Amino acid sequence: MKAHLLLLQTLIVSFAWAQNPPAEKPKPKLPVVQETIEVTATREPEDPNAVPASIEVFTGDELRARGISDLRSALSLAVGVEVAPGGDAGPASAVPDFWGLKEFDAFLLVVDGVPWGGTFNPALTSLNLTDIDRIEVLRGPAPVTYGATSFVGVVHVVHEGTESKARTLTLRGGSFGTGGATLSLPLPLAGAWSSRLTVEGDREGFSDDRTSFRRGHGFWRVAKNPKDATHFWFDVDVNWLNQDPASPRPRDGATLSPLVPVDSNYNPAGAFLNDHRATFIAGFDRSAGSAHWFTSGSFSHSRQDVLRGFLEDISDGPDNAHGLREKLQLTDFYFDSHLTWKLPHSVLFLLGTDYLHGTGNAQGADFDYTVPLNGATAVAVTAPSDLDVHIHDNRNFLGPYASLEWSPLERLRIDAGIRLNVTQENRADSDAGAGTSDKDDRTDVRPSANVGATVTAWQRKQDSVRLFANYRDTFKPAAIDFGIGESEGGELLLEPETSRSIEGGLKGRFFERRLDLEASGFLMDFSNLVTATTVGGLPALINAGTQRFKGFETGATAFVHKDVIARANYSFHDARFTNFVQDFDGVPTQLAGKRLEMSARHLAAFGLTYLPLRGFTCGVGLNYTGSRFLNRRNTALAEGFASVDMNAGYRTPRWELRVDARNLGDRRDPVAESELGEAQFYLMTSRRVDGTFRLHF
Repeated sequence: MKAHLLLLQTLIVSFAWAQNPPAEKPKPKLPVVQETIEVTATREPEDPNAVPASIEVFTGDELRARGISDLRSALSLAVGVEVAPGGDAGPASAVPDFWGLKEFDAFLLVVDGVPWGGTFNPALTSLNLTDIDRIEVLRGPAPVTYGATSFVGVVHVVHEGTESKARTLTLRGGSFGTGGATLSLPLPLAGAWSSRLTVEGDREGFSDDRTSFRRGHGFWRVAKNPKDATHFWFDVDVNWLNQDPASPRPRDGATLSPLVPVDSNYNPAGAFLNDHRATFIAGFDRSAGSAHWFTSGSFSHSRQDVLRGFLEDISDGPDNAHGLREKLQLTDFYFDSHLTWKLPHSVLFLLGTDYLHGTGNAQGADFDYTVPLNGATAVAVTAPSDLDVHIHDNRNFLGPYASLEWSPLERLRIDAGIRLNVTQENRADSDAGAGTSDKDDRTDVRPSANVGATVTAWQRKQDSVRLFANYRDTFKPAAIDFGIGESEGGELLLEPETSRSIEGGLKGRFFERRLDLEASGFLMDFSNLVTATTVGGLPALINAGTQRFKGFETGATAFVHKDVIARANYSFHDARFTNFVQDFDGVPTQLAGKRLEMSARHLAAFGLTYLPLRGFTCGVGLNYTGSRFLNRRNTALAEGFASVDMNAGYRTPRWELRVDARNLGDRRDPVAESELGEAQFYLMTSRRVDGTFRLHF
């Protein structure tokens, strides 16, 4: 029962501090509003309303009330964010869009303070959303706190600590053979030590032919809370994932090809995307004289095994498909240590450094094969046994950083920070079959910085209106493609991406902080965007000149009743090339003024959740994605679409039964572009219904 009383308190925690109603005049029952904290923007626990940046916090209890199990659902009501399910990384992955840029590697995924994926790409397929305390969403770059790994946004997933005493067993099942179970509970340890264990296994199926994934996951958190001031912890996360990939649908001219059925699969028989990953995290925080000292580190190793293929020619001719066989090993090491001082005159000073190391080794080969155009039959292929293409990449990112928060006046806060990015990378490629080899290395030393201010324009008791503005200068080494391709012009390591952005807006809290409003506008100039192309029929990456991103974003959260929370938002994004010449069929074409492909101008969402302590529960969510171009020349326009989700259930203090229906309109619109299959697009996942039974014991 205690856990469920806490559930009511924390469900509506989204943007406010605790408050006590006057004792002399009882009021109707209203939500108990508590403090929300974030650590993404400044590495220190703070009220997101006071930070001069656009940041939202979604509590774990709210996410569980909405039946969240994947990143798309978790961020479906986030302001200015659109997440496409699936993508080249498989059906267990996703492709987020921040500020109008939809790129798999343009944002930073952080899990419990650690960059998840290290120096390479976000490890979305191993992201686990069980036992979530909160998810913090920062729109725009984080040039000081995370430096060369963040660019247009940060998603920080924070799990519950070992202090949680909840014991839950969750069983689920649903459409297309989906099913699984999760057990999460505290494990007692001796002395001041405590721990929490989560184990789960599941299979998720899809309407696409021969498409599914199977996952096994274990997560053990251990912490020591002694009587002195030192807190120590370590986590072990093991994720076993086997995926049967779907096929993207090719574009033919201005539309997706009508000759290709919606759920067709052109992968060879037995295709797989397997990723087995283990991560160890440890850290401590303690007092160090007049400062607070925080140190953490992580080590992860991932083994990936791939057999997949793509339709290359929209015909029933021979060798109309192209396949890839690849083995990849990734190793990441992360270390961060920083100190904070609370100084006189309302000054908070932070000084620290972090280091990221990544090593990737890939070996693979490509091959041609023939599939029927309807894709209904899986074709057996003899995959290459001699993986004669080898790629080795070694990355090191070092960044000492410092930041300052100063409140010279009661209603004025100034933030400033600077980081020195020192990045070093070397890459060696070889093709034994062709008898070729190439090497490249580069070192970049470049500062990044931010400065911002928050002004409290109006305040009355707990309510306020704050105006904020910021400037951010960001640097990021180019993404590396471990695919069996080549870079254009023979350049293995591309130019680093850079951006300069300004943002400003307001944040308001009204009616005793039960209504939160925010509105912001942004302008970002971007250079050397890494984008996908093909060279000799093989996937490759190139730098795409310069781009400009601008727009505005608005959102509202209302605690309508003690059991009801509502969210609504609308965003306008305008992402265009400002100088980029690309060759199309031998003709150099200037793309200045053209919109970036797959960048929707209009995004909107609405959600309403009813979650009493006991009895019937329900919720509804609506997401709208506006029209977007499927190509860089802006000749293929995809119409906008809306998806509707609903849920209903019944709960008691001991158990909960719920049903979640996703994409009720069964829209199958293109939502993400493949970087491996030329001019091919992954579709919105089909309508599905899943049931969940959760037991608290």
